[in-house]
Amino acid sequence: MNLSKKEILVLGFLKEGKTSGEIASILQITERTVNFHVNNIVQKLNAKNRTHAVAIALTERLIDI
Repeated sequence: MNLSKKEILVLGFLKEGKTSGEIASILQITERTVNFHVNNIVQKLNAKNRTHAVAIALTERLIDI
């Protein structure tokens, strides 16, 4: 479960309920790049979707509550 710093940052925004578009705007990157990071996160955490990835990340203490 080796997440990059950017992936952990994106996870934090997902935890807050931000959409890919909102995250893209905040980080000044494209929505496509955000979705690339989200897909990597889901794959690396063996999650079913982005919500499940956040739950796993919280359980594994990859991000704070």
